Amino acid sequence: MTPEALAPRLPSPLEEVTDERFARHGVRLLLKRDDLIHPALVGNKWRKLVPNLRAAAGRPVLTFGGAYSNHLRATAAAGRLLGFPTIGVVRGDELAGRPLNDSLARCAADGMRLHFVDRATYRRKSDPEVLAGLLGLLAPGAYVVPEGGSNSLAAQGCTELGAELRGSTDVAAVACGTGGTLAGLAAGLGPAQRAIGVPVLKGGFLAGEVDALQRAAFGGPRGTWTLDDRFHFGGYARVPPELEAFARDFEDRHGVGVERVYVAKVLFALHALTQEGSFTPGTTLTAVITGRP
Repeated sequence: MTPEALAPRLPSPLEEVTDERFARHGVRLLLKRDDLIHPALVGNKWRKLVPNLRAAAGRPVLTFGGAYSNHLRATAAAGRLLGFPTIGVVRGDELAGRPLNDSLARCAADGMRLHFVDRATYRRKSDPEVLAGLLGLLAPGAYVVPEGGSNSLAAQGCTELGAELRGSTDVAAVACGTGGTLAGLAAGLGPAQRAIGVPVLKGGFLAGEVDALQRAAFGGPRGTWTLDDRFHFGGYARVPPELEAFARDFEDRHGVGVERVYVAKVLFALHALTQEGSFTPGTTLTAVITGRP
């Protein structure tokens, strides 16, 4: 791996924002600016992908995602920067005959080969038979990175995020898609700290995923973590008017761009939990900013 190509800004900045909606409850709010780690591999994508790229050792990388996947974009960018082939298996064969959206167009521009599959096949992408068929068709011998980049190596990579927050916060919150960042964050925090995961998808499946990731990465549960499933706003990439208004207001108050799919939901969740009295006065909260608008 070329160190210059993926040189990160670590530890990522930790910034306090003054917000009376939190202050009136005696709560401090910090932003962990993982969005500033690297210009192409933003936030948790850098932390999750780099350990997997080391394991790939220059082989082609095959991975999975939806039409607007941040993970696909980050993998394609890494392939361009480091000079290895990337293949993205995209959910939805109906997209194959349409013009590429901005996200997939960026993947293609970075050299990623896109392969569209129907949704039933995509749901079975982890089945050995389906995966073997995809590898045989697209890239025999490729290194496989799962959807969202979440596997045991990714969880291990995200422990440094927790370690960077030791001594700085009581609660660290992160929006969750596949659970890898939460699994590593909780493992890296100190014993008096806890992590909150805010799922951005419906379904209530993430607790089992995070538990499985921690067992694979660390041999068992690590750290203190919980999930709050109330803030998905209807599902992935759903941004109803209430969430949009909150995000715009936060941007106006603090001059920080708020990414809508993940970051807006974790900030909204921390605000709602604070108003509910979930945090005792004197608590320091940290929102992990995992992406840019």
